[in-house]
Formats: sequence, structure tokens, C-alpha cells
Amino acid sequence: MIKLYNTLTREKEDFVPLVSGEVKMYVCGPTVYNYIHIGNARSVVAFDTIRKYLEYRGYAVTFVSNFTDVDDKIIQAAKSTNVSIETLVETYIQAFFADTQALGVKPATRNPRVLDFMPEIIAFIEVLVAKDFAYVSNGDVFFRVKKFADYGRLANKNLDELEAGASGRTETVELNKEDPLDFALWKSSKVDEPSWESPWGAGRPGWHIECSVMATSILGDTIDIHGGGADLEFPHHTNEIAQSEAKTGHTFAKYWLHNGFVTAADGEKMSKSLGNFKTVHEMLQAVDGQILRFFLVSQHYRKPLAFSDDTVKDAENNLKKIKNAYDKLTFEIDKNPVAAQIPDQEIDGFRQDFIKEMDNDFNISNGLTVFYELIKYINQGNFSVAAQTLFDEILTIIGIEFATAEILDTEIEQLIAERQIARENRDFALSDKIRDDLKAQGIALLDTPDGVRWTRD
Repeated sequence: MIKLYNTLTREKEDFVPLVSGEVKMYVCGPTVYNYIHIGNARSVVAFDTIRKYLEYRGYAVTFVSNFTDVDDKIIQAAKSTNVSIETLVETYIQAFFADTQALGVKPATRNPRVLDFMPEIIAFIEVLVAKDFAYVSNGDVFFRVKKFADYGRLANKNLDELEAGASGRTETVELNKEDPLDFALWKSSKVDEPSWESPWGAGRPGWHIECSVMATSILGDTIDIHGGGADLEFPHHTNEIAQSEAKTGHTFAKYWLHNGFVTAADGEKMSKSLGNFKTVHEMLQAVDGQILRFFLVSQHYRKPLAFSDDTVKDAENNLKKIKNAYDKLTFEIDKNPVAAQIPDQEIDGFRQDFIKEMDNDFNISNGLTVFYELIKYINQGNFSVAAQTLFDEILTIIGIEFATAEILDTEIEQLIAERQIARENRDFALSDKIRDDLKAQGIALLDTPDGVRWTRD
């Protein structure tokens, strides 16, 4: 049985979905005012891997991840770049799709946008006002935090701590609140900002209400898994729980999963606000998307991930070793297809070991250790279809897909043949030159007792 670490209880729990064999999963997506940075990508890849593993274990996963397309940061970015909000948002949504596709991310079942749910957002807030969990003040609508029992449990915070942190705020919006802890569900309109009509006047939704509405509208009042970065535990996910459960009277999410930060060279969290980030869009100009994917997936999702040129290079080297082993396995199976069909009893042991590690809160670090042991076993001469099948299963889970090697064109085949003749004639200078020429074209040669084997670097 899969066990996962539930942030809400701070314990590993048996995963029991609401409906047997099905998983309803919501992961907070980006606010689309810029390209995603490597820290954002860590969350996207982490939950994509979790989704793929759940599907590998036989679950039908409905995976929803939103776009926040109305927000203060979007408004500011549109003004500073002198483009319309619609153009800005569409540009970065399409960039998100392109960048995550390069990272081997499977498209979500749905990517809802806030602007498509404005009537549902207004209706949701109306219920909270009717239940006295929310109140109207000068065109703004706020949620009464102290009316909701156990507020702050997800982030392990109590009201006294939160009140101390909220004291001393004097902004106009704060003066409209009954209590400094209350948070905005609806913001009254301001000059030169987009707004929508509502029972409380023109305005736009607060950030937190958006995810609650999209998640419950699509997946129902209670979902199986809600995920996101650790920085979202408070206030975003904390507020989602409060407003959702106040409105529906039901548990909002059974399991809360949060991924760790990507840290910069100095150990500090990488973020746009700190200005120490690199965008995925920028990195993909210099680094293959599969290398970035492998870097992001190689650490347990809850642990911090150190980003540097060296750690990315390590990922590149390890991925190259994996690909070489895969190419070798494919080559040997193609060469001896009958022998490759012989049952290999050892492979199921590797599979069960991998599943055991991944069932333990998706422990990919230990899962990859099993994978490397499988590769070692293969490289010892165990070239079976069974091994190839497991190899493919693991590659699918970690989001790596090796392109089928292209057939060498006639010119390169001729060069390999000429090199063989040169070696037989002991013309090692010509042999070495041909080898170097092929290497320059991305063809690596390996001389084996069974003849020359080649791989693409």
C-alpha cells in the first residue's frame, strides 16, 4: 500500500482514495506574469512524477492544475511592459506549456483559468456571507478567520502567533477589517484595474478564493490530494481550507502534499521576489530538457534541492550513463532476440524493490538507487526483454523518454566500415581520425569482441 506524508497531520498515512481506483488531485499552478523559474518547475515535475507513479500503480488520476490569470503581479507586469493583460497572460500560458513539455510533463486533465470561473467565485462568496463566515466592508469582502475552528493547523500555527505577526499593519485595506487576521475574498475595484460586477460592487477576487472555487467546481467538495510548494502552506492553503470547509461543511482535501524548495548556491530559497532565480525558458536554451527533468526528479520531493552548474552537470552525467545502458540493452536484444525472451527471475525482484521505495511517500531517491542496481545487473550481461520492460516502466515514471536511435546514413556506415579496414591494416592514424570524425557527429564507437557497437552521445 502507498504511504504518503500528509502535511496536515505531520505523519505518513496509508493512501485510501475517496473512490477505489480513482484519484482526484489538485495542484496550485503558476500566476502567469513571467516565465516559470526552476523553483516553480520543481513543483510541476514533482507532482507530475507522483501522478505518473499513481497511474503506474493502477489509479485513474484526474489531475487539475490552474492558471492564475488575474492578480496584482499580472496587472503590474502588463503596465510595466505596456501590453494588455490578455496578451501578457496568453504569452506566458503558452510558454508554460512549451517549457513543461520540454521537461517531459504530462498535460493536466484540466488547466482552469480564474477568468472562466468568475460567476462561481461570486456565488461561493455569497454563501460564505450568508453563513456569516464573511462580511462586507467598503466594497471589500473578508473572511472571518476566528469563526473557523482550527485555523492554521496545516501550517502548524496558532492564532496568538498569527495575531503577533499581523499587528501594526496600517494599510487602508487593513483598516476595513474587523480583525487583522481576516483575509480578502473580494477586492473593490481600483482605477485602471480590471473589475467585475458583484453584489458588493465592482471588484475582483482575492487569490485564495480562486483555487477553492476551481478545485471544488471541477473535483467536488472533497478531493483526495492537494499539492503545491511548501511556501503555500500559509497563507494560501491554510485559507483554502478555511473558506472551502466553511462553505461546504466537508473536508476539503484528505491529503496535503508539499514539495521542498530549490535552493541557490548560497543555500537560500530560489524565488522571483529574491531575484536569484533562473527561468526554465532561459535554461532550455543551453541545457536539454531531459537533463533538467532528471535533475529536478532525482531528489525526494519533500527535500530541498540544491541548484548549481555542478548539480545539473551531475544529472547530465548520470542520465548519459542511463542512456548508454539503455542503448546497450536495446542493441543486445536486437542482436539476440531469441535469447532475450528467456525468462529472467531476477527482474521481478528489482521491480518489487522499486515499488517498495516509491510506495514509501514516493521516495524517488531510493527508487533510483534500485534503478542503478538494475542497470549494473544489465551491464553484467543480462540482456532480456523483461529487463527492458522494467527499464521502460521506470523511465516513464521519472518522465524520461529516449528517442529511438536513427539508422545511420550511408556515409556514416561507410566510415565505420573504412575504420574497420584501417584497423585490420594497422593504420591506426586513419582509424583514430575516422573515430574522431564520427564523435564530432555525435556517434560514439565501442569496440567489443562481437564487433563495433555505436551509440549517440
